[in-house]
Amino acid sequence: MTRPPLPAALWALLAGNFVIGTGVMLVAGTLNEISASFGVSVAAAGQLMTAGALVVCFGAPLLAALVAGWDRRALLALTMVWYAVCNVAASLMPSYLGLLLTRMLTMLAPAIFTAQAAASVSLLVPADQRGRGVTFVFLGWSMASVLGLPLGAWLGGHYGWRTAFVAIAVAALLSAASIWWTMPGGIRPAALTRAAWVRVFRSPALMGVLMVTALQSTGQFVLFAYFAPLLKLQLGADATAQSFMWAWFGACGLVGNLLVSRYIDRIGAGRASLVTTMLMATSLLLWPLGINFLIFALVLLPWGLGCFAANSAQQARLVGLAPAMAPGSVALNSSGMFIGQAIGAATGGWLLAHDAASWMHWVGFGTMLAAMALSIMVERLPRPQ
Repeated sequence: MTRPPLPAALWALLAGNFVIGTGVMLVAGTLNEISASFGVSVAAAGQLMTAGALVVCFGAPLLAALVAGWDRRALLALTMVWYAVCNVAASLMPSYLGLLLTRMLTMLAPAIFTAQAAASVSLLVPADQRGRGVTFVFLGWSMASVLGLPLGAWLGGHYGWRTAFVAIAVAALLSAASIWWTMPGGIRPAALTRAAWVRVFRSPALMGVLMVTALQSTGQFVLFAYFAPLLKLQLGADATAQSFMWAWFGACGLVGNLLVSRYIDRIGAGRASLVTTMLMATSLLLWPLGINFLIFALVLLPWGLGCFAANSAQQARLVGLAPAMAPGSVALNSSGMFIGQAIGAATGGWLLAHDAASWMHWVGFGTMLAAMALSIMVERLPRPQ
């Protein structure tokens, strides 16, 4: 039986996630250039990711409550305008401290957009297409990794990181226009009452899923945050070679997300989450084998397949467990994802600064094992009422 096409608004939300995802990951892709520009160490420059991740972690649930009654077309379009303005401001900063503070303001946009876009899906598609709709919208992050991040890294490597930030700003304005023209007005997910928020926090199943997200993100970002300097250190990769490696990783991520989007309603979000976590753990275990570009690309293959697909599965898992609580639970999922990024980037930076780079993949692998164990436990818990 042929499934009906998804509404045009979901394509605009996918494009918005593409811009958001590219901007979020751009610091990782231009870390060498930012470090050289301000004369700070790579580990110090990496704390831009830690600070930004903390903003999203604490901002996502607070902002979800603040904007609960907003029309989603206006909210998401204005969020992209904010993203554009802040990225231009960041490109003009003359000091590392100025960039750090501006980056924190910039990250208010990801704190709102991804979670509220996912929560809006349940009001744009029938119930039997929710999993497909959520994972489709999150494809934008996979596309950011296969197209946006490599292009941003290439722009940063050849024309400076400031040029790459301005390019994100232009894309954000185009995304805002797309959302405004395609998304219907009057989309307002029901605001969660105080009692509903309490039910979210008291649900072992929902909180367990959120902890899985945090562990997945932590395990990845111990290494992912420092891909660029590690590629340069281990393989002598220049900006062009790094861009190709980012593109390969992103292509794997896109394939993985497409597969999850196609089969998630059939196999279940919990099983999809477990499989994608196992894939990421495999790459972290095999990391030391990447002694040349070809082998390194093969080592990255499972990680790429699981990386973005894992978070798609986690979002669909939350929406499926409690659709009425999705505006809050998916916002908290963003918190889990970004607190993991903050912890992972900070841990990886500490290991890198203390000449313990050989331990980075083991820390990531151990964290992934914990995520897998918890994910299995969550499946045995009762669904929230």
